[in-house]
Amino acid sequence: MNMRNIFFFIIGLDALLLTLQISELSISYNEAEILNGDFSFLQLFINSSILFFGQNDFALRLPMILLHLLSAMLFYKISQNYVKIQRNRIWLLIVFILLPGVISSAVIVNSAGLILFGLLLFVYIYENYSIKYSYILLLFYMLIESGFVALFMSLIIFSLYKKNIKFLLFNLAMFLSSLFIYGIDTHGSPKGYFLDSIGIYAAIFSPIIFVYLFYVLYRRYLTKDFDLLWFISTVALLFSLLLSFRQRVALEYFAPYVILSLFLVAQTFEHSYRVRLSMFRKKYKWAFIVSLALLLLNSSAVFFNKYLYSVVGEPKKHFSYKIHVAKELAQELKSRGIECVKTDAKMSGRLEFYGVTKCNNYLLEEISANSTKPSNVTISYKNRIVYSANVTNINTN
Repeated sequence: MNMRNIFFFIIGLDALLLTLQISELSISYNEAEILNGDFSFLQLFINSSILFFGQNDFALRLPMILLHLLSAMLFYKISQNYVKIQRNRIWLLIVFILLPGVISSAVIVNSAGLILFGLLLFVYIYENYSIKYSYILLLFYMLIESGFVALFMSLIIFSLYKKNIKFLLFNLAMFLSSLFIYGIDTHGSPKGYFLDSIGIYAAIFSPIIFVYLFYVLYRRYLTKDFDLLWFISTVALLFSLLLSFRQRVALEYFAPYVILSLFLVAQTFEHSYRVRLSMFRKKYKWAFIVSLALLLLNSSAVFFNKYLYSVVGEPKKHFSYKIHVAKELAQELKSRGIECVKTDAKMSGRLEFYGVTKCNNYLLEEISANSTKPSNVTISYKNRIVYSANVTNINTN
């Protein structure tokens, strides 16, 4: 099998696994807020899919999967400029699509998948076409998504390094315009979220890859080996970590920037491997094998996350709990002939997506896991009860 066929096999398998994952998820409160909240490009994108395919989970998540697949293709194309051996580019693609953060951005409706695709498209356009197309693309980014503000910040510093005054002034204008339109949240006092942010980054990339990634960025700083990807990744990483000293940071806005450093990681690893004699390459092979094995383990935990409820003490502490329960709960209520309920605002917005609207005829009250009160509605995964509630018919006469 040639490399081209292997590439399309990987992309096809990735698409199949992500599509199968759709049935395992429910709409989250944040996703419902995107659909029903203030207008955004992402909202328009998702609602367009729902308009064509109906209001269901497939229509909700299909746009994110498509963005992910396009991102994977762009990622592979860009890697040709950084990784010399085609076989190694295939391995890099596999690492990319197995990253837990990338998998999450492929099925969860938030800005991460859009930002990642946008960054990869910008890098590809910047490296392969006239810079005038980059200006058009950056202007479009400023208009559609607040998460690209870190890109403008990175390009300002990159322009200063390159002494490109025109590009500097343009990105400064985009940065200020973005702040004016969307604002920036810097409230709060120091609460020690720095270590939390490090932990989340390690979970997004897997610990070994994140440590090596940090090492590569720092090593290039010491050797003054700077390029566009180094500035984009480093500025976003440092800014997010500095910001985490005073507030909890939404890392879905910053992680896509750091993912771009994978090209530099692969380039450094390939060079370090090739310059050594065969007898000294063994530790590099083992480092890659162990990293890939841990990555497979982490990605498996994402794909088969419902099995983890059997080992998690409190179901609500499960990392995917917020994207579970709602669909099954709506199906259970409908099976009892209940088409509308009164419940808490977060669950109400989620149930509405599945056709269970708001009303005062039935009251749905969740029961705490520690409560001794009986329940008449339960949702279970793998023989483990993860949600309990009481639904009561309210006499409105």
